Amino acid sequence: MRYLKGKFRMIELNPPRVLALGFAGLILLGSILLNLPIATKTGESIGFINSLFTSASAVCVTGLVVVNTGKYWSLFGQIIIICLIQMGGLGFMTMATLVALILGKKITLKERLVIKEQLNQGSMSGLVKLTKYVIFSTLAIEGIGAVLLSIRFIPIYGFVKGLWFGIFHSISAFCNAGFDITGNSIVPFVGDVVINLTIAFLIIIGGLGFSVYIDITKNKKFKRLSLHSKLAIMITIVLIVAGMILVYAIEWNNPETFKYLSGKEKIVASFFQSVVPRTAGFNSIDISKIKDTTAFVMIILMFIGGSPGSTAGGIKTTTFGAIVLATLTVIKGNKDVEAYKKTI
Repeated sequence: MRYLKGKFRMIELNPPRVLALGFAGLILLGSILLNLPIATKTGESIGFINSLFTSASAVCVTGLVVVNTGKYWSLFGQIIIICLIQMGGLGFMTMATLVALILGKKITLKERLVIKEQLNQGSMSGLVKLTKYVIFSTLAIEGIGAVLLSIRFIPIYGFVKGLWFGIFHSISAFCNAGFDITGNSIVPFVGDVVINLTIAFLIIIGGLGFSVYIDITKNKKFKRLSLHSKLAIMITIVLIVAGMILVYAIEWNNPETFKYLSGKEKIVASFFQSVVPRTAGFNSIDISKIKDTTAFVMIILMFIGGSPGSTAGGIKTTTFGAIVLATLTVIKGNKDVEAYKKTI
């Protein structure tokens, strides 16, 4: 026992290890809570393996499930899942900082180092201010999304359930998690402009990254933004537009997906399905019925994902942009990789 304690003491808890252990602990806690009988509508435990999978999927905002979230989990279970999504999307250290700020505790140097690692920042300057911005901007964006979604859900499901649906899907969309409690994702609302656009824009905003928001807030105009922000925004726009055109062109006459939709519904569905593959996980059409070409397009979008320091995954938009620019540089025979008159 003394030998093991000595070994544990020798392990240096540097920021990456703290983050890894923090997320592992969060997943374990979530799996224990989801394994409780109260978490399911049947009152029976789902089993530890299934609860562990669901917890990991929620914390890592992947959207993969072993049971239908809306039909299987009780309100308690759904609340646990959305809390795990929120903490996973923002990062457990961000949430821990929020608690510390509420309690009036001072953020130590060690905690600042972990926050720096989590938010992918290059310096220690203004980290607490940045964390506050991340927290309050996230709550504001999710709040607006919840109101817009509730306007559509309340007439369908009633006030309490409709409001809960609005809150749940707003958080799930902003965190790029893809969990839904409608029972069939957004398929029942394929032609609903408000629901589709609200969820899509929450996904886009969540996938741009917090540093981009701050840059836009400070500099206002596009030409004043940093190279990182310019690349993140432009590549996001290009991927969405290109994906939308390809999905529409491939699926417009597919009787299993688009053929019987109206012109407006086809455009909305094309836009939505171009946005969501980039780690969001929602769907407004039956994905199992899409053509192989469309699936290939979605795989590419999933592979690229969102931007650094965001709630999305993938290799990141700026990485993809740098690869494309480097390729073009080689083709043109130029020496340096350049973007917006700056050398990468």
